[in-house]
Amino acid sequence: MTLPVAWGKGLLSMRPIGMKPFVYHCLRLLAVAFSIALAAASCAPTPKPAPAPVPPPVLPPTVLQRLDAADYPRVAGIADAAPLLRSIDMSLVYYRRQPAGRLISFGADTYTVAHMVRSLETFSTVVNRGLSKDALNQVLQDQFAVYRAGGGDEDNAVLFTGYYEPILKGGLKPTAQYKVPVYSRPRDLITIDLSPFAEDLKGRSIVGRYTGQTVLPYPTREQIQSRDDFSAVAPPIAWLEDAFDLFNLQVQGSGRIELENGDQVNILYDGSNQRPYRSIGRLLIAQGRIAREKLTLQSIRAYLKANPDSVDAILNHNPRYVFFRMADDGPLGAMGQSLTPLRSIAIDRDLFPLGALCYVETPLAQVTADGMISGWQRHRGFALAQDTGGAIKGPGRVDLFMGHGLQAETAAGHLKHSGALYFFVLKPEK
Repeated sequence: MTLPVAWGKGLLSMRPIGMKPFVYHCLRLLAVAFSIALAAASCAPTPKPAPAPVPPPVLPPTVLQRLDAADYPRVAGIADAAPLLRSIDMSLVYYRRQPAGRLISFGADTYTVAHMVRSLETFSTVVNRGLSKDALNQVLQDQFAVYRAGGGDEDNAVLFTGYYEPILKGGLKPTAQYKVPVYSRPRDLITIDLSPFAEDLKGRSIVGRYTGQTVLPYPTREQIQSRDDFSAVAPPIAWLEDAFDLFNLQVQGSGRIELENGDQVNILYDGSNQRPYRSIGRLLIAQGRIAREKLTLQSIRAYLKANPDSVDAILNHNPRYVFFRMADDGPLGAMGQSLTPLRSIAIDRDLFPLGALCYVETPLAQVTADGMISGWQRHRGFALAQDTGGAIKGPGRVDLFMGHGLQAETAAGHLKHSGALYFFVLKPEK
């Protein structure tokens, strides 16, 4: 901007009659300096305000629909508060590590992380009060907004399945009995964050193998299994007896290995080849090997044991391969926090808010100590959305964490039933 400088020069372009040259020279320098300062001030950059939180994509209303008070579910009383409070604490740890202003989507509505923290803290206080069922429902109606997950059909039914933490016999070294390796994360497996490449790729990444000039998709299950030298890039952390034990461990995402001396070691998910997940259960149904109504984890195991020559072809139908690491504790969900039996669920985090308070309704098998089903009953209870899964995609899928051991395996293996899923959050004005 040159106008002020030109104006300053014009003001004293000619020395007035009678003014001494020295005084004239000083006044002219002052005028020029003032003009330059004025120009600099007018051109100085204006301080930018702090960027507003970027709103997450607005989800279709069919994914999560906010309910009127008259449509709220009638929740059961909280009989065992300790596991629920523990699960709430895990979500609070997760949220308190996030930026307070980050926005969380509930269908067409959004809430800040700070509000999510306040919501869980408020609900934790409610749980600690030990209210009756009627009083609890009244508090929820007064203070909380409720959203129902849309399962994609007229009834908004959600398909519930179960997962658990398997306890498998194995060893830390290969033996004649334990010959199936549990591979660690391969040294040549890389994850590339795609966010810097394009705005619409924010939050997305790819997994591959760097060859020196380019990145290729990581090998499939079949390709990994056929390599005799794969241990060189992915040293095994343990060894199992059965190929289906490893496959099931990869589907569940974590587990425990019981050693011959009785000790148990925790092994946790440490990445995958990011190949698409394909259900071997659907394959067995499509090929007529197991009837749809009889498909369970246990029936798949029995079929593979009776048909050992088919094992490789059936397992390789799923190209996804999961790698593991040793851990002091577990299992951990997608938030990096411990899961709680019957109080943690896996959801599609692209559609539902990870860490949020939920209420689930689904049939659940009652299992005896020796792993036999003694009956079924309707399970109703609060849980937290704390995990994800390769097969848990879309608004109509939920995986309920059942715990560990034989009873959890039986209950999880037989859970494939329709139910309802609700999300609770403190009303904005509370």
